[in-house]
Amino acid sequence: MNKLFKALNDSTRREILDLLKEKDLTAGEIAEEFNISKPSISHHLDALKQAGLVSTERDGQFIKYSLETTVLEEATQWLFNLLNSK
Repeated sequence: MNKLFKALNDSTRREILDLLKEKDLTAGEIAEEFNISKPSISHHLDALKQAGLVSTERDGQFIKYSLETTVLEEATQWLFNLLNSK
């Protein structure tokens, strides 16, 4: 869960997740939405993937990124249980 919270701690990564909420995108399509370098976008995407927040699928010569909500659901449930433990 540490990787999840570390990934969510960055505003660019949260913006990427918001984009992926709408539809699956390639790294290039994601990069077009930001004023940062493509290697920086790749770094952010890798952090999101390591945290289990995105998955990838090859589409020809491109890799499509998709939002994964399972880890968020687990973290939400953990937080809910923590809040209701008293």
